[in-house]
Amino acid sequence: MGADVSVVAASESGCHLFGDDCGFEAPGVSLFNPTPWVDFGLPLTSGLNKYYLVAVVALIVAAAFWYFTTRKAKVVPGRGQSMAELLVTFIRDQVTRTTMGKKGDKYLPLMVTLFLFIFSMNVMGLIPGLQLPVTSNLAFPAVLALFIFVLWNVVGIREHGAAAHFKARLVPGGVPGWILPVVVPIEALSNFIIRPATHMIRLFATMFAGHLLLALFAAAGFYMFNPTSPMGPLFGAISVGYSGIALIGFLVFTAFELFIMAVQAYVFILLSSIYLGEAMEGAH
Repeated sequence: MGADVSVVAASESGCHLFGDDCGFEAPGVSLFNPTPWVDFGLPLTSGLNKYYLVAVVALIVAAAFWYFTTRKAKVVPGRGQSMAELLVTFIRDQVTRTTMGKKGDKYLPLMVTLFLFIFSMNVMGLIPGLQLPVTSNLAFPAVLALFIFVLWNVVGIREHGAAAHFKARLVPGGVPGWILPVVVPIEALSNFIIRPATHMIRLFATMFAGHLLLALFAAAGFYMFNPTSPMGPLFGAISVGYSGIALIGFLVFTAFELFIMAVQAYVFILLSSIYLGEAMEGAH
């Protein structure tokens, strides 16, 4: 399911602007609920559906990038190797070093892998025939955010011990004792509930909304394209003009969405690095 679904549905019904008894049906959440190919009949599961296929394709794309850019690594890099080195250097200098210092270099491979994998899953929403960003399904960002949340706690406990780690997360330094009954629950909610929730929802909501917007422009462009309007050639020309505007909007937002896809992958790993740096530092 993707931005093409509404267009296909509209074409099958022959539904166009100025058509007889024909209204525009805007794309909805059905875009994000593909019919499962295999239904396991288990609660809280959607079965084996298109999301899993697209996720595997995204994984292959991410792995193929590293394979083809580094398989013949040289001292004087070629174009592919230069791209890979540029990506690694950018994430090291703008993410891990700025949030964790040089100690964060050991987490650089993780952040580079996460960035490329998330970006690959995002960009699947623009690939013809697939047209479904994996991260528009909350389950995928949730698993990634949960992994970072668990790693955050593991790093903090390993660096400072369980007692010191959780004390730093629950009891801010310099807070008077009499206000702790109020502050501790707020800190617990903020660090152990809101933090992982916002980490996953930010990525999910952006990809969900962006894909829905692209689907709307695609469906509206088809709906308004009606050169043989029953109301005459003038109305047909107007209809085609409206369709052209929708097409321009689709192209503009496609380019913008590609930029947002990269930004969201960057923001996810930036927040991940901030959390890990905080765990390594300890008290706050």
